[in-house]
Amino acid sequence: MSSTATSPVTVESINPKILKCQYAVRGEVVIHAQRLQQELLTNPGSHPFDEILYCNIGNPQSLGQKPITFFREVLALCDHPALLDKDETRALFSSDAIARARQILGSIPGRATGAYSHSQGIKGLRDAIAAGITARDGFTANADDIFLTDGASPGVHMMMQLLISSEKDGILCPIPQYPLYSASIALHGGSLVPYYLEEATGWGLELSEVKKQLEDARSKGITVRALVVINPGNPTGQVLAEDNQREIVEFCKNEGLVLLADEVYQENIYVEDKKFNSFKKVARSMGYGEEDLPIVSFQSVSKGYYGECGKRGGYMEITGFNAAVREQIYKVASVNLCSNITGQILASLIMNPPKPGDESYESYIKEKNGILSSLARRAKALEDAFNSLEGVTCNKAEGAMYLFPQLSLPQKAIEAAKAANKAADAFYAGRLLEDTGIVVVPGSGFGQVPGTWHFRCTILPQEDKIPAVISRLKAFHESFMKEFHD
Repeated sequence: MSSTATSPVTVESINPKILKCQYAVRGEVVIHAQRLQQELLTNPGSHPFDEILYCNIGNPQSLGQKPITFFREVLALCDHPALLDKDETRALFSSDAIARARQILGSIPGRATGAYSHSQGIKGLRDAIAAGITARDGFTANADDIFLTDGASPGVHMMMQLLISSEKDGILCPIPQYPLYSASIALHGGSLVPYYLEEATGWGLELSEVKKQLEDARSKGITVRALVVINPGNPTGQVLAEDNQREIVEFCKNEGLVLLADEVYQENIYVEDKKFNSFKKVARSMGYGEEDLPIVSFQSVSKGYYGECGKRGGYMEITGFNAAVREQIYKVASVNLCSNITGQILASLIMNPPKPGDESYESYIKEKNGILSSLARRAKALEDAFNSLEGVTCNKAEGAMYLFPQLSLPQKAIEAAKAANKAADAFYAGRLLEDTGIVVVPGSGFGQVPGTWHFRCTILPQEDKIPAVISRLKAFHESFMKEFHD
């Protein structure tokens, strides 16, 4: 029997917040790139390039970065504890990896990485992370403040759920921003309150701009609940100076805002005159205690020098919330039961890597420094290349994994983009992909000053591939500018 009934689920009938949510890092350009990759597999030689270079997302191991040996040794032993009882294990694994695996397994009920854990994460691993934070900051951290998560993203979603109850609740976010924030705010039905980073001063965070946007939002009846700061910056790569951080802490204290500190790139700093300071450390050094200011800091195993994106590990450290609110955060964490145990173990390892005197220390330091120094060289090579192109300017990447060059495009290119119903930078990124196989994300996916155009490019292609990336980019850009020359 045929039915004329319409589908119970249509784009018109689903939650409108889903339709409003956008995530450019895996958006239209990337979907097209995946199609092209499939075409190259089934029909080699069908395009003017032989591989797709994904410069759209901070996914180091997908572009050839090797994992840190010590971390993987510990994970292997934890996942298969029977190895610890075999004689040959001592020849295959370093003694400190064996000792660490025994210690970690001793903190896991049942010594089983396939079992659920406490909803905040395994207590022994949270103790290790708290010890690592204490050593980093010089101020005591508490395991009870740590919530282990499947990467930093679920922690961000959890805080948005907590803070947003309607579209009248606003979150101050940097523009450009990592689109997790705009997507998460949209999904939870809140209002993104933008504050623009100052490109002319190396993507500086100007407090006068933040104050202006806060007052403007309040004048429209929006209750601003929190300030997001990404340090080091994504997509912009700047590292905040400590004086600037102090101003931000003071501002949040005076305005009654939760400080949401995205600190996942804390290991990725490439300039001598800057260093990472956590916002909690800065607040404590100013004399603010836990009760004075609510701070949530996010960390991830996906970034840094470790790049363990697929392991989905991370944590958020929550301070300055009263017991009743913390109980509600715990309840939300409990709904998900727990984060994955492999990610939990990795999060404890990145905050407590091998120490001097450990068997793995020298090889660990060599691997870590090799990755970070190579990233610094790649960032400089790409920065110089972008600045050599007609109509392109690019600030220095002080940290993180990205460059965010500005494009001054010919009017004919802007008109061609309009005719194609695309933002001008999305039009440029689409043409770059089709001509070279290089995938970048249009700046319009991150937010930018109206009338300006950018794109985000990772610094992650392996160092021996950077010259080819640069030569392809230069040839494309020259051809593009000539084609649309006014």
